[in-house]
Amino acid sequence: MWVFTETGFVSAVADGRNDASLVVRARDRASLEALALREGCDIEFGAGTDYPYRLTCDRATFGTWLVAQSSSIDYRNFKNRVHDTRGDQFADALMGVWSAMNEATDDEARAQGW
Repeated sequence: MWVFTETGFVSAVADGRNDASLVVRARDRASLEALALREGCDIEFGAGTDYPYRLTCDRATFGTWLVAQSSSIDYRNFKNRVHDTRGDQFADALMGVWSAMNEATDDEARAQGW
């Protein structure tokens, strides 16, 4: 699962060693810091393959963090908020994702001019 929040981008996958846990990965430490601080998890560096930062937490912990993220939304434009919280480089990368996902607009929406 990919999750974009105002504090960053994480990828959560099953922990192959423990069915009750997830491995939450990121390209930058800042993306994991809010989760690590909230839940008391340690961020590991260089322990994986394509993501340099990761932590392991139980599924319920990750779910609680997701609920907290959604409950704290007080902005009306996500891209602008990310620009404010993470700066130009992260916001520009996010726009690249937004643009790529625009290509996934289905035929019905495209026919209506979306």
